[in-house]
Amino acid sequence: MVTAYYALLGLVGAERLFELRLSRRHAKWALDHGGIEVGASHFRWMQLLHAAFLPCCALEVAFCHRTFDPRLGIPMFALMLAAQTLRYWAIATLGSRWNVRVIVQPGRPAVTSGPYRWLRHPNYLAVVIEGIAIPLVYSAYWTALAFSVLNAWLLRVRIAVEERALAEHCAYAERLGDRPLIVPLRSAR
Repeated sequence: MVTAYYALLGLVGAERLFELRLSRRHAKWALDHGGIEVGASHFRWMQLLHAAFLPCCALEVAFCHRTFDPRLGIPMFALMLAAQTLRYWAIATLGSRWNVRVIVQPGRPAVTSGPYRWLRHPNYLAVVIEGIAIPLVYSAYWTALAFSVLNAWLLRVRIAVEERALAEHCAYAERLGDRPLIVPLRSAR
């Protein structure tokens, strides 16, 4: 069963490499068409954290002798697939605007279709879910906890940077200001 988990991590890794290629192409297009990059200083930390994520899952399983518990692993696998669906829905909705950096095109209004009808940052919700679900498919508790805590810290920075840039350049508050950030629940006002 551990071989199947390592194969799953390999598939997710291949998917991430595909996404990075797509991101580079989209970023180049955006920059060539008047895009402005902001928040590059925190991006290095995000790269390091996300690059370490899948190897840490594998290392914890191998060195901490984790076992597959179907009562946890199967629901986490289903949750991971749901997060993947949300991620690709967000990517497809943004089209050429999607990339892993914060690049805005002044005057181009923020997207309000697809999952953006309900959330301002559905892709980040997918990342949060994956950070919990992928390690827990094979009981890698420490990786799930460490990644989730570090990712939450980085997402606070990332979302603030992105929201400022979108508000300044893309009519963001008018178009998406009434939607929740990443949790699809309304607060009592």
